[in-house]
Amino acid sequence: MIRKPGCHLCDDAQTVIQKVCGELGVPWEQKDITQDEELNRQYWEQIPVVLVDGAQHTFWRVNEERLRKALS
Repeated sequence: MIRKPGCHLCDDAQTVIQKVCGELGVPWEQKDITQDEELNRQYWEQIPVVLVDGAQHTFWRVNEERLRKALS
C-alpha cells in the first residue's frame, strides 16, 4: 500500500488490508509517498493506492471482497 502520513483514507485502507492479508496469510508492505519522489509523482492524487503483484489494484477506498478475490 502506498500512503502518506495523516491520511484518514489511508488508515481505513490499512485496516482492510491488515484484516484480509492476515486472514489469508499474505505478506504486505506500506510505502510512504512523501519519502519516494517517483511514487509521489505517480500516485499523489490517488492515495491510498493498493498494488497487487506490482500492478495497481485500487485507490482511495479498498473493497474487502475485491481485495480478497485478487489475493486468492
